[in-house]
Amino acid sequence: MTAAPGPGGAPSVWPRTAVLDGGALVEVGGVAAGDLVARFGTPLHVLDRAELVGRMRAYRDAFAGDEVVYAAKALCVTGVLQLAAAEGLGVDVAGGGELATALHARVPPARIWLHGNDKSVPELRAAVEAGVGRIVADGFDDLARTDALARALGVRQPVLLRITPGVEAATHRAIATAGEDAKFGFSLSTGEARRAVDRTLALPGLDLRGLHCHVGSQVVDLDAFALAAERLVGLLADVRDRHGRTLPELNLGGGLGIRYLAGDPEVPLPDYATALREAVAKACTVHDLPVPRLVVEPGRSIAGPAGLTLYTVGTVKEVPGVRTFAAVDGGMGENPRPALYGARYTFAPAGRGRAAGAVRPTTVAGRHCESGDLLGIDVPLPVDLAAGDLLAMAATGAYAQSMASTYNRFPRPPVVLVGDGDARVLVRGETVAEVLSRDVPLDQDAADGPRPRA
Repeated sequence: MTAAPGPGGAPSVWPRTAVLDGGALVEVGGVAAGDLVARFGTPLHVLDRAELVGRMRAYRDAFAGDEVVYAAKALCVTGVLQLAAAEGLGVDVAGGGELATALHARVPPARIWLHGNDKSVPELRAAVEAGVGRIVADGFDDLARTDALARALGVRQPVLLRITPGVEAATHRAIATAGEDAKFGFSLSTGEARRAVDRTLALPGLDLRGLHCHVGSQVVDLDAFALAAERLVGLLADVRDRHGRTLPELNLGGGLGIRYLAGDPEVPLPDYATALREAVAKACTVHDLPVPRLVVEPGRSIAGPAGLTLYTVGTVKEVPGVRTFAAVDGGMGENPRPALYGARYTFAPAGRGRAAGAVRPTTVAGRHCESGDLLGIDVPLPVDLAAGDLLAMAATGAYAQSMASTYNRFPRPPVVLVGDGDARVLVRGETVAEVLSRDVPLDQDAADGPRPRA
């Protein structure tokens, strides 16, 4: 049996405490995969505490002296945000629900950054009242609302301006966020960003602290990050030249890609940190600016590699001359990324060791009523895979649970944290009764809704 190597060892898509035997996942966090399934059932999201916390610490060390803010949208559950805060990370929230989760986790409000391209007045009010450290403004309406709320509450709210730098990062179009045709931010090329600076500095309820951008998600092109940094430093220089203000912060967002398949490229974290810092320092030298405090917002590259999902095979079906399907008891409900983006993952049998044997291309199918509910296409899996066997899916810590739904009325699965031989629930699994609990039947009291016609 072998433990999957961590970030410093040979490339692996599995968490650092994962133990493989003959290519099968038998243990993670010191807990047998079979025991996890016996206790919690399947589907089951599993987080390796050592991998999760190790990645938080690696970011903290790589950006020592600057600010690391965990992007909660990747995996926003109370326990994870508690770990992030305990490791000295701030928390980036995208909307009122994530803000409430961060406050529930007792993240210090001053360490919370609020994002969103269409923040509501109640969301902004909650943020200003809580005293969040930064609100990242995304449009002129956003600025006006935040200013009015801050003045009404008698405070001056620190803000950043989200800038669209016109950088086309090499990633899926649905998760590229810095090109001109994006819904986020103030465009640099059209002059809108300069107008946003002018407007913000004129609003008495706002304290402009710096600039923000985000080039996209699952990006492994360091040149894209460097170009965005260069362009934003240019705007910092413009602010100084036109207004005599030297803004102290530069938030370059997150988006660093991870390895989902063994052959995927992955940028070492120290290289990423060095590239950002060198790009900022070089641009500041050109513009004769002091180097601002750098802020980064990793999400996927912290949570993604720490997670895996366990499934039970329900049916194996061979279509002669076409393909072999292995249907599992989950699918696009608890992980929509394959259906949405064509995302690809690594799979392995789980629960017991296996002698090396023959494999065949197998398509892992979900149980939802969609032909596109396929978790993996032509995945190499054992030829003797059968109903009742367990399968593990690697690197599901980010954007699986957080994007889950109850499509077809399947309840969402639990999330458990494993480490040092112990497993504890971070998110309870839903029941069908809980899924139904929000429905209001038509034959209830008239005060609750209409009655059907006789």
